[in-house]
Amino acid sequence: MFKKTALGAALAAASLVPLAQAQAADYVIDTEGQHAFVQFKISHLGFSYILGSLEEFDGEFSYDPESPAASSASLEVDVESLTTNHAERDKHIKSDDFLDVAEYPTATFTSTGFEPTGDGEGVLTGELTLHGQTNTIEMPVTLLGEGDDPWGNYRAGFEGSATLTLADYGIDMSSFPEAMHELELYVTFEGIRQ
Repeated sequence: MFKKTALGAALAAASLVPLAQAQAADYVIDTEGQHAFVQFKISHLGFSYILGSLEEFDGEFSYDPESPAASSASLEVDVESLTTNHAERDKHIKSDDFLDVAEYPTATFTSTGFEPTGDGEGVLTGELTLHGQTNTIEMPVTLLGEGDDPWGNYRAGFEGSATLTLADYGIDMSSFPEAMHELELYVTFEGIRQ
């Protein structure tokens, strides 16, 4: 499973916001309720875009609004679950020409730090492992909201995005236009406080 990069970022963002019920808390990302998404956008030859998502993932995060720097996130995604709603293209993307999911079935993200930049906003730093290679990334994140839900849970929701240079992960795009050498990763999710 592919540790959600953006998710981690969003999680940490929560730590920025002083809450009435401010206490260090652990959250589990709500993937069963379809309230979390890992999506991407990449240029198609410089003419348009290919949009896709990674459907299977899980993760957790913790944050303390009194000590945002202590916030953390851990995310994992199943790369085999990638879809762009085009079966032949998906098969090619998952082949050893690109992601090689047979050899590298998961991607992971583990946060290493969080820097608040404003009310409900910040930059999450962490290690993203994809295609067998690990790089440090920075992801601006925003707290979307938090509070009690109708079923007796306390939730917090975030979003974040980052631009990945595919060559940094050993994915050779040299035969494609330069516009396709980078990918935009977008994550949005809700976490349920444990």
